[in-house]
Amino acid sequence: MKIEGSDPDRADGVCVFKCLLNRDTECCRVGKESVLITLGYSSALLKFESHADLSAFSNTLKSCRNEKKESSVFSQRTEEASAVQYFQFYGCISQQQNMMQDFVRTATYHRAILQNHIDFRDKIVLDVGCGSGILSFFAVQAGARRVYAVEASSVAQYAEMLVKNNHLSDKIIVLPGKIEDISLPEAIDVIVSEPMGYMLFNERMLESYLHSKKWLKANGMMFPTFSDIHLAPFSDEQLYMEHYSRANFWHQQCFYGVNLSSLRGAAVDEYFRQPIVDTFDVRILMARTVKYTVNFMDAEEADLHRVEIPFVFQMTQSGLIHGLAFWFDVAFVGSVVTVWLSTAPTEPLTHWYQVRCLLHTPLFAKEGETLSGKVLFIANRRQSYDIHIVALVNQTGFRSGNILDLKNPFFRFA
Repeated sequence: MKIEGSDPDRADGVCVFKCLLNRDTECCRVGKESVLITLGYSSALLKFESHADLSAFSNTLKSCRNEKKESSVFSQRTEEASAVQYFQFYGCISQQQNMMQDFVRTATYHRAILQNHIDFRDKIVLDVGCGSGILSFFAVQAGARRVYAVEASSVAQYAEMLVKNNHLSDKIIVLPGKIEDISLPEAIDVIVSEPMGYMLFNERMLESYLHSKKWLKANGMMFPTFSDIHLAPFSDEQLYMEHYSRANFWHQQCFYGVNLSSLRGAAVDEYFRQPIVDTFDVRILMARTVKYTVNFMDAEEADLHRVEIPFVFQMTQSGLIHGLAFWFDVAFVGSVVTVWLSTAPTEPLTHWYQVRCLLHTPLFAKEGETLSGKVLFIANRRQSYDIHIVALVNQTGFRSGNILDLKNPFFRFA
């Protein structure tokens, strides 16, 4: 970076940067790779060696200024402790490896982008939450002219290392920061991202994905384009009893001389608030699925703050209903082909597995009877959702339900 200042006493990097952090400083772009800053009678022209350096400087400046301004959209919806934990988790190379080694996930993204290369050739692409940058590399392989790879965790430094080592610094520009906080120098043709969490909605990254549309051209595209979440009632006596038995520890009346039994009820309640992440045999499902679609091209961030899914199931077998099972699919709708990524129990396993939510009290239903109710997802500031389930067997009037904490699932597969 070269600095040309009208005030020689202020034309050094330290003074210029301190000046930039002042709210009263005026800052404007001059040409493609220069910025003019003015504070009172002093001014300085910052010339950058490359477009990438200018973008990185602009985003660093914006992040610093945000500390003095009101919080960003992300900060308003997220507890600080949750955000710190979240970005520490995804800042680990081991976690990036876990996702990259999910063959279904990575190969499907690769196929969706490369088979629709016409949508990427000579285009400007935005990779939201790029992680290692693997999707950015796929976009370049498909012919993208430039990719802005945005990553808020510390893994951004490793993405930059991969970009440089693969000699793609002229194609991929890594921008450290949250998509809600960064600035881009141009509009985007295609947005790519992997924003899905357990049960589709966990981690609330879908909202960041939707937020990125502010940079998307009117005729732009999104990969993935839409998602379907599926749910169905299931019967699994073993799972239900396992959950109850986890609380039996607190039934002890002489644990090193201490009576624990007064906490058993609280333990049962806590365990039943945990969605169960694992996989299962589809034969436990008792009805055809209900589907709820989120179209990323049309949806707004606020649409995901409260998601209500009503359901009516016609039972295909008689038995006890212990809860509802969930999984999701996403579709990449390109100009050449639509590619699907499915986490269904009938498909090869992914790192998302499937999720099951138990009812507090099982419901008995006969074949041909109907189970109706709703699932309500209410977003919380811990980057997740509280799940409210209400279910009713219409012919008998018996009902059950549960309230679950998606932030705290039980990983049964381990």
